[in-house]
Amino acid sequence: MIIYLKHEQIDFRKWDNCISNSPNSLIYAYSWYLHFVTEKWDALIEDDYKSVFPMPYREKYGLKYIFQPTLTQQLGIFSIEEITNSKVNDFIMAIPDEFKLTQINLNKNNPTRKNNQYSFVDNINIELDLSNDYETIKSSYSKNLKRNINKAKKNSLSISNSVKPELIIDLFKNNKGAEVKGYSKDDYKKIIRLIYSLIDKGLVDISTAFSKENNLLGGIFILKDKHRYIFIFSGLSEEGKEKGAMPFLINNYIENNCNSKMIFDFEGSNSPSIARFFKSFGAEEFHYKGIRYYQISKTKKIILKLLGKI
Repeated sequence: MIIYLKHEQIDFRKWDNCISNSPNSLIYAYSWYLHFVTEKWDALIEDDYKSVFPMPYREKYGLKYIFQPTLTQQLGIFSIEEITNSKVNDFIMAIPDEFKLTQINLNKNNPTRKNNQYSFVDNINIELDLSNDYETIKSSYSKNLKRNINKAKKNSLSISNSVKPELIIDLFKNNKGAEVKGYSKDDYKKIIRLIYSLIDKGLVDISTAFSKENNLLGGIFILKDKHRYIFIFSGLSEEGKEKGAMPFLINNYIENNCNSKMIFDFEGSNSPSIARFFKSFGAEEFHYKGIRYYQISKTKKIILKLLGKI
């Protein structure tokens, strides 16, 4: 039986035990992680935490809606039992009608089927198996990627693992972040708090590239999950782009972490150009679904669409 629990009713010890023991476990779904990325989250629980479904939510325009928080690519259903199409449907249909809009990503191990009451959007993730030795992995690199890595080496780029996280975030804000509207001021604060918590827990690797003139060119945060290294955030300057800093950083991380039973998770992307770059490392494409479930009248839905809110 699936029940709805408000945040204060959740047994976080049982919750985290379910996430830890789920075959599809992801670090994003642990209670402590969710506490950093969203102010409010409730949950659906099945049979005393055998299966769980986090519901991060906000309230706006008089509507309570479930959304995908910053730095959580995939959420959805986590279970110590087999997750079937029927189970996914049962959880979605158990979302209380007080949540008028649901726009959240499932994880790739949540099978779905067409339903007239809600819809799905398709998302792309790119993953690289690190079980092979470096030379084997490198043999699948594209020619262009190899050229960019060699360019970085010719430019005498160096690696440092002891840079303050704020510098990488500022690098993103002042470059790519200035072009996109994906992050608010509050999001950047959450990212800083999350990264420092991950540092305290020993769950993040930070790597940066410097020019021979000692200019910071790029930096990456790699989240260390149970079975995967997740490329969760990065910053890159224009000079870093010209000198191949990002291929250099990712290649260095792969070289240092190959021959392991781990996956390098590029965490995206739906952007064809970014996906092409990630695939140039010989990585594979996987798909996961996002839910679009509207428990509102047709009239209100039309108004919200016109306002660009859904």
